[in-house]
Amino acid sequence: MAAKILANLIVMGSGILARAVVQAYRQALANASKSGVAQETLQNAARRVSKSMTEQEARQILGVSEETTWEEIMKKYDTLFERNAKNGSFYLQSKVHRAKECLEGVYRSNGDGSPS
Repeated sequence: MAAKILANLIVMGSGILARAVVQAYRQALANASKSGVAQETLQNAARRVSKSMTEQEARQILGVSEETTWEEIMKKYDTLFERNAKNGSFYLQSKVHRAKECLEGVYRSNGDGSPS
């Protein structure tokens, strides 16, 4: 008899809890759509995907021109990367690395030099 009552209490309690969770989720969605959070999140995600480094920006970061050879670019990259590793600027270090990756793609597609 006690087991049956306990089982009924557990079932009823879980049903009440499930309804409360669903209601809270619906309310959160309504609040998000009213405040524009959902649209803002989608827009930010789209910006992150579409925003990649341009060749011009990569050249500015590494301080090289269009006539610079791949070997010179690698020397600049190594110097800047190590300098930022010592001073602890991970952000600048990552920018230098992304710039090298961008130019590596450009040099591969053009067939200039030998990016490795």
